[in-house]
Amino acid sequence: MTRITTTPSLSLVPSVETAWQDVDSSFERFCLTAGIGAIEQMLCDDAQQLAGKPHSRSGDRVGQRWGRTKGKIGFHGGKVTVRRPRVRSYDDHELALPTWTAAHAEDWLGRWAMNLMLINVSTRKLRRAVRLPEGDLPALAGDGTSKSAASRRFVALSADRLAAWMASDLSALDLLVIQIDGLHIGNDLVLVAALGIDGDGRKHPLALVEGATENAAVVQALIDNLIERGLDPKVCRLFIVDGAKALSKVIRRTFGTHTPIQRCQIHKARNVTERLPKPLHASVRRALRQAWELDDADKAERLLRNLARRLDQEAPGVAASILEGLDEMLTVVRLKLPTSLQRSLACTNAIENMMGTVRRVSRNVKRWRNAVMALRWTAAGMLEATKGFRRLKAHKYLPVLRAALAAHQSKYVTQRVERNADAA
Repeated sequence: MTRITTTPSLSLVPSVETAWQDVDSSFERFCLTAGIGAIEQMLCDDAQQLAGKPHSRSGDRVGQRWGRTKGKIGFHGGKVTVRRPRVRSYDDHELALPTWTAAHAEDWLGRWAMNLMLINVSTRKLRRAVRLPEGDLPALAGDGTSKSAASRRFVALSADRLAAWMASDLSALDLLVIQIDGLHIGNDLVLVAALGIDGDGRKHPLALVEGATENAAVVQALIDNLIERGLDPKVCRLFIVDGAKALSKVIRRTFGTHTPIQRCQIHKARNVTERLPKPLHASVRRALRQAWELDDADKAERLLRNLARRLDQEAPGVAASILEGLDEMLTVVRLKLPTSLQRSLACTNAIENMMGTVRRVSRNVKRWRNAVMALRWTAAGMLEATKGFRRLKAHKYLPVLRAALAAHQSKYVTQRVERNADAA
């Protein structure tokens, strides 16, 4: 059986019509041949603009022809060889051809590698993913489809995207809600991430920092980064956290003691029930749900205190856990938000969903070499998650939240002015 292969060097194709001869053999082969022919013709045109027509003596030339060479450009996840003319300036420096510069600037290889790795294609299988073993365009040595080449391209591109993302301006975002959560990588590395929700209900990954634990110093570094990039600390926003004391401490220290903080009710319910005997799970969940669905924060607080009192003899530690952070569990109720908006903002589901994408993206990683690697992969996963983001379910009620936050801030300012007047 005759098998068509692609040789490392391909002859110059004078016109696209010549490529039609390959259609009967393979459409992929036709695309490759036609594409190379078109690019080589464009390179010849660039050389003519710089050095004039061959053997001409025009006065507008900026250089002279200097033979031909071979170079590689990205195609179908790998590389193919293209012959290009060379032009040197009169001061003996090579002149760049615009077409060649543009072809390399596209960085198709880097985007191919990053896209395949984000959908869990391992570097060992990348060659099979972009070049069929039985196809008309087989993989060749040096074509950029090896696992090491794919890994290098992913490292370079993910590092560039991480740096650009962590330096992006946040001042233009109309953020009403900020969620903060941590992700454990290995045994001694924690990444703390922030997700924002704007006034239209759209979600935005904001920042990412690393640390040994989810302590106050790490959270402070995260918030400092947000402020440096344009987040106004004077604007009242709703913060949603998973219950770590360090988070609330740093938020109030940076944004003011009046800042509304909502603890995730799902985390609280899970932490409470996991410490109780199984026969008590259903009744405790029911009592918690009943309290959280009330519109009156005072009544909800009384129900939770009654639940803690009932559990005080059987599980005193659980009773203390229910009372710990009680005010922060009912923040969305005190803001008098619509029920559907309360459900959306009473938990950290949005950022947990994003972290789930990070875990899926990085599941092929067998060993985390260092914090830089963890940051690159996590940032890549967070940006990948944005492709599946949907607006907040109750986004049409966000103007109610904006008004409630403004009223909350105004009340705090009034109380502070009154305290200052009394002290004077």
